[in-house]
Amino acid sequence: MGWQGEGVDDLLLRRVRVGLAGSLSDVRIESGRIAAIAGPGQAGEASEILDGHGGTLLPGLVDAHVHTAQWAAVRRRIPLGKATSAAHTVELVLAHLLANPAPPGDLVLGAGFRDGLWPDAPHKDLLQKALPGHPVALFSADLHTLWLSPAALKLIGREHPTGVLLENDCMSATAELPVAPEDVLDGWVADALDAAAARGVTKIVDYEYADTVTDWRRRLARKPLPVRVSCVIAKYLLDTAVERGLRTGDVLEGSGGLLTVGPFKLFVDGSLNTRTAYCVGHYAGTESHGLLELPPEELEPLMRKASEHGLSPAVHAIGDHANKIALDAFEGVGCAGRIEHAQLLRAEDVARFAELGVVASVQPAHQPDDRDVADRHWHGWTDRAFPYGALHRSGVTLEFGSDAPVAPLDPWDAIASAVSRTDDDRPPWHPEQAMPLEAALAAASGGRAGVAVGDVADLVVTAVDPARLSTAGLRDMPVTATVMNGHVTYTA
Repeated sequence: MGWQGEGVDDLLLRRVRVGLAGSLSDVRIESGRIAAIAGPGQAGEASEILDGHGGTLLPGLVDAHVHTAQWAAVRRRIPLGKATSAAHTVELVLAHLLANPAPPGDLVLGAGFRDGLWPDAPHKDLLQKALPGHPVALFSADLHTLWLSPAALKLIGREHPTGVLLENDCMSATAELPVAPEDVLDGWVADALDAAAARGVTKIVDYEYADTVTDWRRRLARKPLPVRVSCVIAKYLLDTAVERGLRTGDVLEGSGGLLTVGPFKLFVDGSLNTRTAYCVGHYAGTESHGLLELPPEELEPLMRKASEHGLSPAVHAIGDHANKIALDAFEGVGCAGRIEHAQLLRAEDVARFAELGVVASVQPAHQPDDRDVADRHWHGWTDRAFPYGALHRSGVTLEFGSDAPVAPLDPWDAIASAVSRTDDDRPPWHPEQAMPLEAALAAASGGRAGVAVGDVADLVVTAVDPARLSTAGLRDMPVTATVMNGHVTYTA
């Protein structure tokens, strides 16, 4: 059942086990908070009753890094995640169009390819040969590469020797491509949020490169939201945010507490799959260190300005050199904040996160997705890649996200990957960097380690105790119900 509206102000959850290996209890919720936890039949009454059927009650799940509009749109694009080469990618596009013909002249959109291990290179001529004169735009899984046909380049008034645009060129070209009408896209977003609620999600942090504050106010006015949303401030909107008086953590007026101002986003480097993550050493077999998007002399003033106006920096850093630069900037500015991704770290930088009060906002599903690419391009460095175990042992605050559409918006995928370090039948990849289940659950719940009286009633009921499941079972966790702000947003 999807979320239809606010519902009642009091709710009784019957027959739930509170926490891992918890005892059977009833939980009463009033005005969005947990009012009582007691034995069966002892927590009082409420106007709405939900039977948990002996399932496990946990804090609601939080996806700390989502590109919401892109995720909603990608759910409707040609899936390319199984492509093993540029030629195979074109075959997948043609097969999809054969089964689902597109109107002549319509922009063909595909998403999810990973070219880091391909034996051939993507090129606009491949698309032109397969679909002569047809506009085609294919997005890489990490959103840092855009592969365009000649007709698609013409559509946005560009020329390019290969049609394969990286980093800033990719981002700017993406913004110039035709998009769905606003009301259609908002409908897709609503569907995506209902799917998130069905996986136990009660909050997302939206990193869309847009005026997220305006977008989410409009969406909330159109339809009740099944999740809370933290609206991240894009780099180009810093002055606008300052003029509006927006500060990280502020509740947006008129949102009923569902919308808050998020952090201020900056990019230091690119990504692993495009080989643009900025590293201390050379990429294997090349002289390239990756791409430095924002040098320290530009990064620090932006962070300082944001911090002085109450906006907490969230700095994208993937390579080890990029992470060092980001941590140095946090130290130089003297503010806390977040580093997004933190995929490759120097050993001496791990503890600095905790020392500086910097959150490691990570996406554990990327580790099994990228293990083969890392083995090739970060050869000899992978003992310190995706180092969640080392960060946890050093007392660093970790928060989990998906980076959807880079990975599906499903925290159970992140939890399973963090605990097991694999998502197939291969042995765990650097198992010393695995996290305990309890720590992974907390990182996927915005730091909440349990459920207690007085807590905000953002909750999930799972059909099975996570502690009893295998890794595959965790990834496919059956969700019985989701509760956000005391209201049921999903029941199985």
